[in-house]
Amino acid sequence: MVLRDELKASATTATLSVGNIEVVYNSVILVLRGISLEVAPGQVVSLLGPNGAGKSTTLKAISGLLKAELGEVTRGQILWGDDRLDGLTAEEVVRMGLAQVIEGRPLFRHLTVEENLRIGGMVYQGGRYIRRDLERVYHYFPALGKLARRVSGYLSGGEGQMLVIGRAMMAHPQLLMLDEPSLGLAPMLVHEIFDIIGDISRGEGMSVLLVEQNARAALELADYAYVMENGRIVLDGPAEQMRENEDIKEFYLGLNQAGGRKNYREVKHYKRRKRWLG
Repeated sequence: MVLRDELKASATTATLSVGNIEVVYNSVILVLRGISLEVAPGQVVSLLGPNGAGKSTTLKAISGLLKAELGEVTRGQILWGDDRLDGLTAEEVVRMGLAQVIEGRPLFRHLTVEENLRIGGMVYQGGRYIRRDLERVYHYFPALGKLARRVSGYLSGGEGQMLVIGRAMMAHPQLLMLDEPSLGLAPMLVHEIFDIIGDISRGEGMSVLLVEQNARAALELADYAYVMENGRIVLDGPAEQMRENEDIKEFYLGLNQAGGRKNYREVKHYKRRKRWLG
């Protein structure tokens, strides 16, 4: 695939560096409390943690979407290579090569699959390469090619997830941020979509920052992982190492030290038992 070779040759050499940021909503509510993380060029990084840990807020701080929710970065900095992202609008961040796929699969539901993709393609050089980029998306997601003329409001959850990822790809991001792509999907479909994300990253040298509660799927895909609790990073390491961490096994993979399934009825106050909080 000639286009794929071109994209890999022009893959980013920039690193995303989030340095000790704090995020406040409505000038009052402190949500992130000194978050630091890094995504190296071409790397897949997973951000794990329970609901309310601040994972989605972290992505929005990077992508410039905080302002729409009355949030702001009040401390620290976010760097894309040598360029600062904090303070930029979402449109400016996209044009710098970073794209976020928002949780919930938001689509222009009255438009067809292809019309949704074409809207995403207008960001990249005014849509000059839309036809070529459509073929690229259909290469990774053949199901979308078959559904090109279907109104997107009638798609299944899995088809909708493929479409929002494909639409983000039309903007030629160098860093793709995904917020809970497995949400509400059957396990086999999650496996298929995560395999495609891995193919895109490896084939095009695209960096990926993945927010996910499905720790098993996320750690199989990722090169590196961070765990968030209460607005802080509490644990990080290579994904292979994290898969063998006893705390990760117990509290995110549901396994006990003998490798069996964890019975959560036996653990009323499991947070107190986490070694990273000890």
